[in-house]
Amino acid sequence: MKSNTERGGPPARQTRSASPSGTPGSAQAEPGHSLFAFDETTCCALAQTHGTPIFAYHRPTAAAQYQRLRAALPDRVRIAFAVKSNPHAELLKVFAGLGASFDCASGGELSRVAALGLPQGMTFYAGPGKRDAELAQALAQGARIQAEGWEDLERLDALATGPLAVNLRVHPASGADESNRIIGGTGPSAFGVDEEELPSLLERASRLHHVRIQGLHVFAASNQRSAQALLSTHAMVLGMALRLHREHGLDLEQIDLGGGLGVPYSESETPLDVEALGQGLKALLEAHPWFKGELILEPGRFMSASCGVYLAKVVRVKESRGTRFIILEGGVNHLLRPLLTGEPFPVKVLGKSGALRPATLAGPLCTSLDRLGDMPLPEVAPGDLLAFGTVGAYGYTEAMGEFLSHPRPPEVWVG
Repeated sequence: MKSNTERGGPPARQTRSASPSGTPGSAQAEPGHSLFAFDETTCCALAQTHGTPIFAYHRPTAAAQYQRLRAALPDRVRIAFAVKSNPHAELLKVFAGLGASFDCASGGELSRVAALGLPQGMTFYAGPGKRDAELAQALAQGARIQAEGWEDLERLDALATGPLAVNLRVHPASGADESNRIIGGTGPSAFGVDEEELPSLLERASRLHHVRIQGLHVFAASNQRSAQALLSTHAMVLGMALRLHREHGLDLEQIDLGGGLGVPYSESETPLDVEALGQGLKALLEAHPWFKGELILEPGRFMSASCGVYLAKVVRVKESRGTRFIILEGGVNHLLRPLLTGEPFPVKVLGKSGALRPATLAGPLCTSLDRLGDMPLPEVAPGDLLAFGTVGAYGYTEAMGEFLSHPRPPEVWVG
């Protein structure tokens, strides 16, 4: 079993590779709609071999998610993996090998993608607060820049030495909403140009020397599992693009529809029907024959979430005034998403069954904010092992890893 430590990433980030043949049990996800990338036997073997807490990822699961989405989409739809969901070099290599483009939101993410040695034109650069050095880095890397407003356009015009095509991010006035405010729906937003401000901005932009707006970028909702809801938003974006084409003469090469492709976080939630999404996008392209360019999708969670599990042992169980607290080795320093969204990751106690009763999962940090969710679980004792599923997205790097100076958990790659 070989191991290596990733250089240049977050401090003390441990990365290891594990061979499935050297790990007892199946490395494959359980059949059907599974929330866990590994079966219980493999989870226990990984914990025994590498210790806990630990993040473990299954390369074939990530590859299968990309391949399923690619097969469902029309040829004119490009997939740009949202690096923010999981920027690990091993995962980026998986998707690069399958032909993915990449959506970056920082200079650090641009550097991670640059290390892949991809041809120019395979990278997009977005973000509401781009610094001058990052814009220069993106230009040198040949990234397609998603301009957030006049400030981006003006600075890019000064940096460019020749004609420069950019995409303009627009914050729509209607047609999108979220149950959890992650992107922000249609309310006030730090992202993009408000749709109602477009005419004046486009008039100013027409006087720039080098920059030409030749693409549209709209990302209005996140973690949407309804293909029809996504397609409704996409139809709104194409309608907006048509108006810009007719009223302002924009020659659009690209229409970036953003991400938002959701995944289930419980057995009761229905997975996204990617085949219906693909058929709907095909119909939208046919309904807009004026548009000859390509559509861009920026899935992150959809491609990476299902490949990861987080394993942690119970340290202590406490009953306090009618509440059962299960205190684990790791908390929001390893998994922050439940605190941010109010939605826990799927959890199971390995090797335990029996009657379920309410429990609050807490971590080892000295703050009452260190909570990983409330859920029914069987009786547990110190030393029992819990597996958290669907943590391949917005897990390790979203967490408060340096808080209280607990050691960083290793990350193991299987397959």
